[in-house]
Amino acid sequence: MNLTESLPARCGALPFSPTVLSTGRELAAACAAVFRGAWLSLLYLFDVSNRFALAWHAVRHSAGIRAATRYPVRMTVPPKTQLLDFIDVPAMLIERGRVRYANPAARSLLGAHIVGQDLRLAIRIPAVVELVSGANDGRVQAIGLSVAGSVWEISSHVVDAQSRFITLTDLSIQAGVARAHADFVANASHELRTPLAAILGYVETLETAKAGDDRAVRTRFLGTIGREAQRILAVIEDLMSLSRIEARKHEQPRDAVDMVSLIRRSVSEAHGARLPTFESNCSEAIVAGDEGQLAQVMRNLIDNAIKYGRDNGAVHVSVESTDGGWLSIAVRDEGDGIAAEHLPRLTERFYRVDAGRSRAAGGTGLGLSIVKHIVERHRGRFDISSREGQGTTVSIILPLATGGDVTKM
Repeated sequence: MNLTESLPARCGALPFSPTVLSTGRELAAACAAVFRGAWLSLLYLFDVSNRFALAWHAVRHSAGIRAATRYPVRMTVPPKTQLLDFIDVPAMLIERGRVRYANPAARSLLGAHIVGQDLRLAIRIPAVVELVSGANDGRVQAIGLSVAGSVWEISSHVVDAQSRFITLTDLSIQAGVARAHADFVANASHELRTPLAAILGYVETLETAKAGDDRAVRTRFLGTIGREAQRILAVIEDLMSLSRIEARKHEQPRDAVDMVSLIRRSVSEAHGARLPTFESNCSEAIVAGDEGQLAQVMRNLIDNAIKYGRDNGAVHVSVESTDGGWLSIAVRDEGDGIAAEHLPRLTERFYRVDAGRSRAAGGTGLGLSIVKHIVERHRGRFDISSREGQGTTVSIILPLATGGDVTKM
């Protein structure tokens, strides 16, 4: 084998003659030359492969940059208008005075036709149009936007020079609660101030010698003072009772109460010119409840039927147990009845159909409100039906107890 033909030219000249090797020295020199040439060849190949790898990486990196430039990564964030669908309150995006988008709550409130419509037609309230047309954020209140008497707060937020984001918040419940509190304070003050004024007037009169020395006048005035004081006490007791009931309205009572026995006792304890009659289709009806509160309900209803019924009219109390697991209780009088416009407000505190007659009969105006709250606490239903000239019927439906509903039987 001719070794000079197997090595690259860059290995240099061989230190021996291409003739047949004859000595050991020449053989050793030849082997050393072969190994050196092989090592240099390996280094050369490694250098070439390394340069090729670097060049390939540079090409791929450059291609990746160009691809990222041509095809940028798209974010999965939904469009701004779709985000409004996740808002519970009515919300709209206004662009150049028109409704660009309205979420489902806004379309339900104002109608689906508002999308694309001029804001002046979508919301026909000048104050709102003026607010949205302004250059600053702000808010206004609108009355009757959904139904008569409803209260709405419209807030406008500037997005850019041509766009506004508005939300509509229903404040009707808060306004109703505030109005009810104001009415309650006013009515309670009136109910307490009227008898107190009478008491102070009679006391001042009795302090004079002419009236104070007259025994008959003194006795009559003191009787009036006593009745007015009792009236104040009754109002305070009913207010305290109502407060206690409301404080525990979410706690369902669990004591076993036999309503048939309780109603029989309430009927027998009634007093007045017209004693009620009682009928029942069952001898026992157990409900889970508070016996004291249920007795208060029956006393209030029976007393009202006796006080406001006609002089020659009867009062009927009936109890009926149904197959569906309910107990129906009805108290009916044969009085003058109540006009339809008064029925929805009868359970309001201090509300009276005839204020003069109610005060003369000794009512506080809180009885039916107390009844309603007690029935609701017992998970029952309360209803009043009446026709003028035919009397009034107050109905209560309570769930009958099962074994697991009561703590004792």
